Amino acid sequence: MKQVFPNDWQEILAAELEKPYYHKLRQFVANEYTTQTIYPPMQDVMNAFYTAAYHDVKVIILGQDPYHGPNQAHGLSFSVKPGIPHPPSLRNMLQELQDDLGCPIPSDGTLTKWAEQGVMLLNTVLTVRAGQANSHKNQGWEQFTDAVIDKLAARVEPLIFVLWGKPAQRKKQLISKYETPHVILEAPHPSPLSAYRGFFGSKPYSKINQQLVEWGKQPIDWCLV
Repeated sequence: MKQVFPNDWQEILAAELEKPYYHKLRQFVANEYTTQTIYPPMQDVMNAFYTAAYHDVKVIILGQDPYHGPNQAHGLSFSVKPGIPHPPSLRNMLQELQDDLGCPIPSDGTLTKWAEQGVMLLNTVLTVRAGQANSHKNQGWEQFTDAVIDKLAARVEPLIFVLWGKPAQRKKQLISKYETPHVILEAPHPSPLSAYRGFFGSKPYSKINQQLVEWGKQPIDWCLV
């Protein structure tokens, strides 16, 4: 079988990569990249898996689909490439980070530093047409990322799942069916439409670190400056 991941995700997801729906999804995505402008660039689609190996994941922050503007998406939910202005949801996340932990708001909204510490920044759909939000939904990505969430939830070692907004919170059933005492942090989505309904003031970053310390794990250095 073709090597998709350079780490333990390859073995964890081997059976999933052989399923008929995934082959169909791959054909759809390959055709889209040939005929449309698709984000993120093809080599970045699986970045969430490259930067956080399965056994290194401590926290999962679940997004929806990639940014659909030029040069924004690079395969990590909510993150943008260096030099790209902060989209509104990310701007609100960084504002809450400053309010919660006192971290200065960075000029770059690139969250790779989080991912390299075991924060999996996973979208439920991993590709999108330029300028067309949700244009790749219901093509198979949701089944694939549900399988990913299921594999993470099946771990014996507990994890922290961060579910912002209703679509992410619908994934709770995938997590809570296991006996592992995972921690689920829920809040409204950080988008401008809902951030003032309870995302601001939810203190997700300090709560995550407090939980990691209780488990005897290294807390995340969230500050990007």
